Amino acid sequence: MLQMETSLLPEEHKKMMGVLSRLRKDANAKFAFLIDRNGQQMAASGDTQSLDTTALSSLTAGNVAATDCLAKLLGEEEFSVLFHEGERDNLHISLVGKKGILVVIFDERSSLGLVRLRVKKAAKDLEKILDNLKSNGSLSPDSQGKGGDPFLGEITDEDIDNLFNL
Repeated sequence: MLQMETSLLPEEHKKMMGVLSRLRKDANAKFAFLIDRNGQQMAASGDTQSLDTTALSSLTAGNVAATDCLAKLLGEEEFSVLFHEGERDNLHISLVGKKGILVVIFDERSSLGLVRLRVKKAAKDLEKILDNLKSNGSLSPDSQGKGGDPFLGEITDEDIDNLFNL
């Protein structure tokens, strides 16, 4: 079973929530959340009752991973921003440093330009918080002992099958 690789202190979670709440308000968005590269939700702002946040987080992380592969095929380091436009809702996904993924869901009450503008500031603030996780020892002991990025875990085929009930 997948386990979250980070242990957030209440003060760090509160800071993340503050950034996401401000972003949601300033961008006139319906929902904003931060996930790690495993697809584990770290913080969220908005009415989550109508969303399957677990599936949305996992699928978003998978989308980012697939897009990273597309970028490499084209000789790019990465595509740091993804945008999906729907009939009612739009999905803006942006990378937050090497550790996080910021997701904003918005509708016709906002615009892509406004969301992009507000996301730039929020992403910088969230990146500082995420960078402090490692420096202040907020990472779990198991994740500190692993090589590479402590926010990346091992996802097995069994984990994926369990997630999608295959």
